[in-house]
Amino acid sequence: MPFGFGSHDPRDPDRRDPPDDGGGGPDPAGPFGAGGFDVGALGQMLTQLGQMLSQGAAGGGGPVNYDLAKQMALQKLSTTGLPSAQQAAAVTDAVRLAELWLDPATALPAGTHSSAAWAPRDWVELTLPTWQRLCDPVARRMASSWMDALPSEVRQTAGPLVAMVEQMGGVAFGSQLGAALAQLGGEVLTSTEIGLPLGPLGVAALLPAAIEQFSTGLGRKSSEVTVFLAAREAAHHRLFGHVPWLRQRLLATVEEFAHGIQVDTDALQELAHQVDPTDPQSMDQLLSSGLLEQRHSPEQNAALSRLETLLALVEGWVDVIVADALGERLPGSDALRETLRRRRASGGPAEHTFATLVGLELRPRKLRAATGLWRRLTEQHGIEGRDALWNHPDLLPTTEDLDDPAMFVDRAARYAADLDDPITALERTAADAPREQTPPDASGDDPPAPPTE
Repeated sequence: MPFGFGSHDPRDPDRRDPPDDGGGGPDPAGPFGAGGFDVGALGQMLTQLGQMLSQGAAGGGGPVNYDLAKQMALQKLSTTGLPSAQQAAAVTDAVRLAELWLDPATALPAGTHSSAAWAPRDWVELTLPTWQRLCDPVARRMASSWMDALPSEVRQTAGPLVAMVEQMGGVAFGSQLGAALAQLGGEVLTSTEIGLPLGPLGVAALLPAAIEQFSTGLGRKSSEVTVFLAAREAAHHRLFGHVPWLRQRLLATVEEFAHGIQVDTDALQELAHQVDPTDPQSMDQLLSSGLLEQRHSPEQNAALSRLETLLALVEGWVDVIVADALGERLPGSDALRETLRRRRASGGPAEHTFATLVGLELRPRKLRAATGLWRRLTEQHGIEGRDALWNHPDLLPTTEDLDDPAMFVDRAARYAADLDDPITALERTAADAPREQTPPDASGDDPPAPPTE
């Protein structure tokens, strides 16, 4: 029987009866299946492919279609967690109260110029620029690896097909990002929950719907939890607002880690044969098939160590000053501190989503050590001496210092004393330097006296 044509003889054992769908339905075998040529199915396939290409073109041609990601996330969160006027007023009052309580606990002034009660869709819209900066290195690395995996003759002759694959990659990345942001937007509590400045600088943002759900799970009043989270949010903004190098250092370290991602090109070539250009899900499956190697390069390990230490220092400092600020003012604050600490240590939704998008887990494993170090610095050097360490990144503790905080505290004491009395420090340095020995005269006599006028 010729290809594309079926037998009309009912006695033919190879004859395939059409599905009993009421008549006129397309053959499930496809547009070119044994049931005959289905123009409608072919048109649907081409329409779907055209929509993918148009979405890729509309996204600007970059490695990730952020327009698609935003559209997908906002559609899922369009009417979710919209804050009421009462909740917005409660957030404003909580941030104002938290700032007053934080003033005597730190030498850094207030870093917020406004407060906001965000719905999940607000969080997506206002943090997407930062996600774009964090996700671009990964997507570009994946796109370049895809092209490197193609044979040279294919790259030279493919032309439009290569451009189509790049657009499909942007659509697939955008789809993954949109789904992840939609999930995270419904669970995140504040704009700085993962320790990175994702939102606008100086805007203390809380998400009342997520806080309400979080409070219910703890069996505590939402007003109490709101004040506690407002204090943490305001403390983060004091750091990000008045330590000018911190924000750039955090984001640059994440970018440095992402640039070192290695892709298994052999697995990429094998999986490339499984991609169906007419099926967007096939590209999603390709991107989630473990192409990112788990082995880190030495440069990545160094960047990861710096990032973990810096995140631990930020979270530890926030933990100490929030504890000092709230003190006996807020019942249950110690229990809430421990709950959030365990949430970070076990990897909450924010950490899991970030690991999916960027390939990096943000778990400051030395958070308790950092908290203890900041506490000892506060007790021995006071608030101003402790916060002065944020003036320059070279003054901060290193990973080794977190393992031996006592030695760092003593070294910080000597450094502070040298700043108070630099002349004494110079004299001590000169005294500790090895003295030059003048060689004796060969004759054994004393050296001649210098001439006098």
